[in-house]
Amino acid sequence: MANYFHEEFETLPRAALEALQLKRLQGVVARVYANVPFYRHAFDAAGVRPEEIKNLADLQRLPFTTKQDMRDSYPYGLFAAPMEEIVRIHASSGTTGKPTVVGYTQQDVTTWAELMARSFMAAGAHKGDIIHNAYGYGLFTGGLGAHYGAEKLGASVIPISGGNTKRQIMIMQDFGSTVLTCTPSYSLYLAEEAAIEGVDIKGSRLRVGIFGAEPWSEAMRAEIEAKLGLDAIDIYGLSEIMGPGVAIECVEGKQGLHIWEDHFIPEIINPETCQPVGEGEKGELVITTITKQGIPLIRYRTRDITSLDRTPCVCGRTHGRIARLSGRSDDMIIIRGVNVFPSQIESILMRSEGVEPHYLLIVDRKDNLDTLEVQVEVNEELFSDEIKVLQSLGRKIEKEIKDVLGVTSTVKLVEPKTLQRSEGKAKRVQDTRKL
Repeated sequence: MANYFHEEFETLPRAALEALQLKRLQGVVARVYANVPFYRHAFDAAGVRPEEIKNLADLQRLPFTTKQDMRDSYPYGLFAAPMEEIVRIHASSGTTGKPTVVGYTQQDVTTWAELMARSFMAAGAHKGDIIHNAYGYGLFTGGLGAHYGAEKLGASVIPISGGNTKRQIMIMQDFGSTVLTCTPSYSLYLAEEAAIEGVDIKGSRLRVGIFGAEPWSEAMRAEIEAKLGLDAIDIYGLSEIMGPGVAIECVEGKQGLHIWEDHFIPEIINPETCQPVGEGEKGELVITTITKQGIPLIRYRTRDITSLDRTPCVCGRTHGRIARLSGRSDDMIIIRGVNVFPSQIESILMRSEGVEPHYLLIVDRKDNLDTLEVQVEVNEELFSDEIKVLQSLGRKIEKEIKDVLGVTSTVKLVEPKTLQRSEGKAKRVQDTRKL
């Protein structure tokens, strides 16, 4: 039998849920039209006014919002609330070094905490749990999103954040952690380090693991569950929409992630034609936020590829479920929870003297942690220079990538004309992770 945080909303009959969605959609459309010049111009250009949204199907008359729109509006151009009402600002990485900025009113923070508490309960956590929160704190939404949700649930939260793995293992053992929140790759790293330290992590009190912020597979789930002795649950979120807690698997089903449809309206579109796909078919996930105040987004193109299933779930929740993400419709890669676009790396490389515009990003997973190798050609003169000159340039580029993007990389400077050329779109990423 499922435990609910908000049973009334989580089990709403479909008709009642859609009626609530329509009412909230009409409200948010009117608000952004009145308060956000970007949306007023976009709606006018599309020939639609807020009062013309009469049913949920009318949502498709509204224009899409993209990450580029958010970049163009940097930092506060898409905010629908005045800054004196914004109590929290988070940001995610952007392609030019400028982050994508999101703002939260006090009500937004409260809603986020409630949806994370709802997500924790769906995953099998409860008030008596001790939640070991190893997501990063700071501008990244993961740490604070999980933290506020754990407190809202009434559980005890350990705000350990990331890194310092040996100390994490000690704290986990000594404090009796029962729920682990982190990236899936870090959970396996914890298991390996625990084995090295002679700690039986499988025999610990850990019961549930809530893992997100990077792609992972069913095979990886099986490995995590075998090595840590817990239920591994997939969680989904993105800063632009809220942060973690947009959707989560229920522990009873593990058959897709319930997306909280009383706060978000999901659509699945063909990324090429932008037309809706059939029920259950794969496509790009588009989300409209219907309760956010700080920065509500209309038909935001997430670029994540998934499908939507609204058949009844064994847990009793009536909210639709998105399938485990199977890729993206753009060239973004996720490395240890950090979003990275090849164009970001390219802009750093092209600022380096002697470097040619031919590069390859090799993403791998070693010892259960993501790695990034940047192979880039240098010109003949530089390549024939002393080895210490090349080493110095490599270290300089590595430092700049770390400073600008927050990602650790290994830079390999290669001889001119050694990287494969393409007649069409250049292949910039080689992802060899077995996800």
